[in-house]
Amino acid sequence: MVNFAEQNGISIRGHNVFWDNRVMQPKWVKDLPPAELMKAATRRLNSVVSRYAGRLIGWDVMNENLHFRFFEDKLGENASSMFYSMAYHLDPSTTLFMNEYNTIENSKDHTATACKYKEELEKILSFPGNASLKAAIGLEGHFRDPKPNIAYMRSALDILGTMGLPIWLTEVDVGGGPDQAHNLEDILREGYSHPAVEGIIIFGGLIATGFKCLTLANYDFEPTPVGEVVDKLINEWKSGRRQVRTDSRGISAILLFHGDYRVEVSHPLLNSSMSINFKVTKETENITVLLQFDA
Repeated sequence: MVNFAEQNGISIRGHNVFWDNRVMQPKWVKDLPPAELMKAATRRLNSVVSRYAGRLIGWDVMNENLHFRFFEDKLGENASSMFYSMAYHLDPSTTLFMNEYNTIENSKDHTATACKYKEELEKILSFPGNASLKAAIGLEGHFRDPKPNIAYMRSALDILGTMGLPIWLTEVDVGGGPDQAHNLEDILREGYSHPAVEGIIIFGGLIATGFKCLTLANYDFEPTPVGEVVDKLINEWKSGRRQVRTDSRGISAILLFHGDYRVEVSHPLLNSSMSINFKVTKETENITVLLQFDA
């Protein structure tokens, strides 16, 4: 599957290496004594992370460790921090996420507020050896209220944005109802417009594949109203193919979304052309591309 994704330009995130919820552990893991649990966890890290090192865009090293603490109760308060350190040394070039729910979507859940999320991630990064790891913020985004609290979402993103780390909305879905499509669009636009948010993943798909909450297409593969919202925004937020002419000095300027680009330039008089690939990111927003034709 990873080979197929690589061959077709599909990015992959590793979700997840560990889940801190006891209920989600394999039956044989739940009652292991600490020493045996540590051996099992180390084997999993070494087998999974090492196998795909350098091939993914991110790992959810620990999932939902604000709401749950299976590994902390078994291995001590620094269990999550220790696993991030181990994952970093196995795959130092890949971004490591802390993935959590209700941080942006539920103002009534005080377990995983933006401030508590920030505190926990700072604790992980302060663990010996973790200061230089490529950390990122993973916010699931399972919105269930009839009307999403966009102001609360924005304030949480603002707080977490002060960490200077990439933020991804990793599992966005919205509860059903007559306003589902409208609510999804509000959430996606809010996330996309925030300067700290670098990625959004939709937790939805075909009804035939079991996505009954956020169904993007019906059994006939026709888009649902929420599917139409996703299609509309994808088309709106991509630059697409552009054709521009230079001025008399050979200069042309264009505004682009972040992403990978290929520029193809042709000279009408010299009957020649050339091309160059480049990437637009937050760090390289103003790019000058110089191409010279030899007469």
